[in-house]
Order: sequence, then C-alpha cells, then structure tokens
Amino acid sequence: MATRARVRAPELIGKGGWLNTGGTDLTLADLRGRIIILDFWTFCCVNCLHVLDELRELEEKHRDTVVIIGVHSPKFVHEAEHQAVVDAVERYEVHHPVLDDPELATWKQYAVRAWPTLVVVDPEGYVVAQHAGEGHAHALQTLVEELEAEHEAKGTLRRGDGPYVAPEPVATDLRFPGKAIRLPTGNFLVSDSTRHQLVELAADAETVVRRIGTGERGFGPENFSEPQGLALLPGGGVVVADTVNHALRAYDPETGAVTTLAGTGRQWMQGQPTSGPAQEVNLSSPWDVAFFADRVWIAMAGVHQLWTYDPATGTVEVAAGTTNEGLVDGPAAEAWFAQPSGLAATEDRLWVADSETSALRYVERDGEGFAVCTAVGTGLFDFGHRDGDAAQALLQHPLGVTALPDGSVAVCDTYNHALRRYDPATGQVTTLATDLREPSDAVLAGDDIVVVESARHRLTRLRLPEEAVRVEAVAHRTQRAATEIAPGRLRLDVVFQAPAGQKLDTRYGPSTRLLVSSTPPELLAEGSGAGTDLGRDLVLADGVSEGVLHVSAMAASCDDDPANEYPACHMHQQDWGVPVRVAAGGAERLPLVLAGLDA
Repeated sequence: MATRARVRAPELIGKGGWLNTGGTDLTLADLRGRIIILDFWTFCCVNCLHVLDELRELEEKHRDTVVIIGVHSPKFVHEAEHQAVVDAVERYEVHHPVLDDPELATWKQYAVRAWPTLVVVDPEGYVVAQHAGEGHAHALQTLVEELEAEHEAKGTLRRGDGPYVAPEPVATDLRFPGKAIRLPTGNFLVSDSTRHQLVELAADAETVVRRIGTGERGFGPENFSEPQGLALLPGGGVVVADTVNHALRAYDPETGAVTTLAGTGRQWMQGQPTSGPAQEVNLSSPWDVAFFADRVWIAMAGVHQLWTYDPATGTVEVAAGTTNEGLVDGPAAEAWFAQPSGLAATEDRLWVADSETSALRYVERDGEGFAVCTAVGTGLFDFGHRDGDAAQALLQHPLGVTALPDGSVAVCDTYNHALRRYDPATGQVTTLATDLREPSDAVLAGDDIVVVESARHRLTRLRLPEEAVRVEAVAHRTQRAATEIAPGRLRLDVVFQAPAGQKLDTRYGPSTRLLVSSTPPELLAEGSGAGTDLGRDLVLADGVSEGVLHVSAMAASCDDDPANEYPACHMHQQDWGVPVRVAAGGAERLPLVLAGLDA
C-alpha cells in the first residue's frame, strides 16, 4: 500500500457550536478510531449542495466506520447567523454532525481556500487527503476502503454508531417552501422543497387544498427531490424545476399527473452534451423556470448558465453563460453568471436573480440573438443593503424576482430578509418591505404581492406600497483573510493527484485545463487566460496592491484497468476566488489543492 503524507489534523473549533449531536461538543479525540470526512460548506453554494448529495451513499454504506462532519464556513453575513445554519441543516436534510464556524476558525486551521472542500482524516488523527469542488465521491469511496483495510489490520479502526443525533421534527403545513405561482383558479401552487412535494393552497394562501407527491425523495411519477421553480405554460400546464433530480417535470393541475419533460435524473458534468432531445441530456440543479420568447428558460444554478427547453421540439440547449462563475455582461454565449436562481419574464426582457453575485440581471434580444446586462450588482464579493442609484445599490444573495405592473421589478432579497424594487425608468433601487425571513419568491395577486417566506414556512400577503421603506445602508465584502503575496512573479500551482486506481485521461488530448483572471483585471500584468498546464507563472502589475485571483481548474481521470475496454471516467473541477494583498515578504507560490495533498 502506498505511503501517505502524515499531517496531524487541527482541532475542530467554531463559535457557533455543534448541531445534530444532541447538545454534545465533539473533539477529534472523541472520534479517534473513525475515518473522518470534513465537509467545508456554506449553504448559499450550489456546489456544496451537490457534495451533500454525493456523500449520502457513502455515508450510508460506511456508517459504522466513517463520520462525516460538516464545517459550516459562511460567505455571506446572513450565513454567519446561527439560526440560519440551523435552518439550512434541516432544509437540506444534513444527517451528520455540523460545526457552525462563523468566524472561519477551522477553515483557517485547515488552510481551506474554496467552497466546497473535503478533508479526510484517518483513524489515528492524520490528514491524508484533500479535495476541492465536487465529483470526488468515487475517489473517496476508494480511499475509505483502503483506510478501513489498513487500520483494521493495525487494530486502529473503531466500528460502531456515529455521533449523529436527529433533531425533533416540526409540524407545519409547508417546510422551507421555495417558489410559487398563481393558478388560473386563483389558488396558489407552492414548491414545498424540504418535503419533496408540491402543495396547492386556496386563494387565501393558507388553506391546503392538495399535496402532489409522496413526500419521499425519488424520480418516479409521484416523487420529487427538493423541487423549486414553477412556471405556468400557455396551455395551462405547469413546469417544475425538480432541482435535486436535475430534471424538468410537467404537472397537470386538471388530472394531477406528473411526467418528465427534460433531464435523466443525473447531474450534468463538464464534457457532456449541452443540447439535444430533452430526456436524453443531463441537467444540473435547475432552480427556476419561466416562459419567455416561446421557450421555457431554465436558471441552471448548478453550472452558472441559462438553458432553454422548447416544448414544440422537445429539445434543450444552452442559451446563455459559459459555466465560468462571475459577473460578465455581453452576448449571451460569452456572459458569466453565478448561480442564477430566480426568473421573471416580461414582453421584452427575462429578469434574472443572480444569487452569488448579489445581482439583478436581464436577458434581452440583440439582433438575431440575446444579450445579458446587469441592472444591480458588481460581482462575487460585494453585497449589502443599500438603496438609491442602481450603480451603487447593494443586494445580498437574492433568489427571486417578480415583474410588476408598472414595468419595475420586485426582488426577493433573500439574505437581507427584504423585498426590494428596481425601476428601470429611474434607475433607482428602493426597499418595499423588511422583516421577511429568507424570502425566495413572490407572486402578484390583484393589488397584493404574496411572498414566499421560506424560513417562516409560509406565504405572506403584502399590499404593494406606494412609497418605499427607508433603511439604513449597509455594505459588506466577503470576510476572508487576504493571502499576502510578494510583488513581481507568483507561481500558481493547482495540485492534482489522480485518486488511487485512476490515471489522467489523455485519450482525446490534454486532460487538464486552467483558466486565470483577476479583479481588477489590472492586477495581472501576465498570466491571465486559458491553458492546459495546472501550473503557471503569474506576473503582478506594479501599482495594484490588492485584488482577487480567479482560478478555474479542471482535470479528467479514468479508472486505470487495462482489462477494461470502457473505463469509467471522472471529472474534477473547482473555481477559486482568492483575495490577495501584495506585500514585501509575501508568498512567492500559491498552491490550490484540487485533489491530493500539497507536498
């Protein structure tokens, strides 16, 4: 068996304390003899949610030897609130202990640089592997089996029940509802996301008329998995963004039938088809849907794109976005999004709540094609609650957008617990209502607007105010310590070691890809752009003292078995945004671990 690097695992500390342990504080000493997988996550991050789903099978299969611990490491201010973490753990059915680390103490101890990151600690308390991004389930499975065999032989493996203690269930009609629409009858249809159902409510927005779906995760005709977006088609049918099934479903309010329109139930990965017969193409966490320009537009949060489904031909295709995460406007094929999560269509525009950039954006016709523009928002790291001119206004992780009768739009400013308004005629942003709890969508009902208060598990009816609410302006930046780097030349190394039993897949050319850019662009004098090597020399420009390095890396590996004519292949991908400060005596090398350990 290969010799592994042995690095003692730092202790697990977090000011917010422990969840899912029945009130017990855990230490590494308590877990000695078990294989520990630390999952550094934050609940705004769709890639982190993908990893939660990837880990479910491993968690169940190795329940007597493996302890998964979620280390919640917030990006947004709202995510540092303890109750918000408690809500997220229930919302996403996290069935393992979670350490709430609002000050990123454990994140810093383990030198984590990206969400999500997985760290494996062996039964003797040593770090043996680190993986950034998603798509590592196969590698983890292999490593866990090796560690089980190794430490069983050494007598250092301890089997038994883990420290997870399930919280008491709470009875409510809705549980973390996601989106809502108004049916032609005047009733409301709501995606009851955590209960894997759709719920029809009467016109009072409170009385339950019927439930659609068994309430159990699944991909059958009576199952959903964390459904979110809903859209009413011209013919009266409903399209459902069945988010964790990576599919679009059709619901017929007349018959109650549920069928699949698009997706296979499997998550789209880099290199797979991006167009074709809808039921043969994989999707990735569709979060919302809207009918615009004779198509169903899909907010494909999992890959930072917009796709379309054509009901006439039964096909899907990419409509906007490159899969790179960020805020870049321009022709649809060149634009960048960051987890688009809310859509609203008008006659000439498709409005987009682009959650990770805390932005309100829109798609409009541009000649024969479409273009993407930004109304409010500046990028991945600036957010807050500030009204006024759109150029300086701030949102915080909005999930919903609603077109209003006067041509303006209401924005569910989710992490500010507010309903905001942007008026294209004046370019002004105002606040319509506060003291909502994680509003995630809103729907018009006459002179009222009905808001989905996700974390209060209800729909709340508001009268659209004629005057905006005044709030004290607050601005934030993502609170991560900047890495000090030396001026001049900086060596960037993305560390990737193919997992045991795999090798780099070079059958069709280079198996790795590296894309580098910076904010501001003037930070880099040399080294930006795309290439196939995972290492690169960057040259920092004179006169720019701080900024963010944006690094996107991809590596493809395949099972290394000469006897297998068709080996299984695995894609490893991660995007990093690394805040940096240029200072004398700073680091001359920046290592980013995609998979393995930095030697």
